[in-house]
Amino acid sequence: PTPFLDDERGDGVVALVPAGPVTIAAGSFTGMTDATSTDINAAIESTITVSRNEWKYVADLKTDFDSGLPLIPCLRDEFNQTILNIIINASHAIADSIEKSSKTKGVITISTHSQDGWVEIRISDTGPGIPEEIRNRIFDPFYTTKDIGKGTGQGLAITHSAIVDKHDGTVTFETEMGKGTTFVIRLPIK
Repeated sequence: PTPFLDDERGDGVVALVPAGPVTIAAGSFTGMTDATSTDINAAIESTITVSRNEWKYVADLKTDFDSGLPLIPCLRDEFNQTILNIIINASHAIADSIEKSSKTKGVITISTHSQDGWVEIRISDTGPGIPEEIRNRIFDPFYTTKDIGKGTGQGLAITHSAIVDKHDGTVTFETEMGKGTTFVIRLPIK
């Protein structure tokens, strides 16, 4: 959906109506264009709060944050968008899994820790896993397995670009069919 202008009251006052909750969520991460020292745990917490309507009906969300993480240089908007994209994908994967089973809810787990000069963020879901035949394409722009109108194929491409190109980090995944997927983001502590 595309945001649009609306004069609902007919009084000449026009309001921009967002496309939906994800647009509102993404729009709440504004203002930063340069890397700033960032509390990664706080950034993730704010994204969890903003994305709650995406996951609350299909998953419980658990966190295991390393309270001793250092502040790291980060483009917070880009980082938040990355976390948002992965949480949304996890919730969609779990929803699809629930439709095909007797499960009532899945679990999304987000953890952080630092090791050997890197901060690592792990986002796991109890969805169906990523099939072998598409694993090498999931970061490709416009590649999606979702129904028409449900996905654009941009989320993981944006995620990869934000982490690898803009933060000199890495983003990988571990997956097992029938068990779920874990995305692993590593950012350098510079």
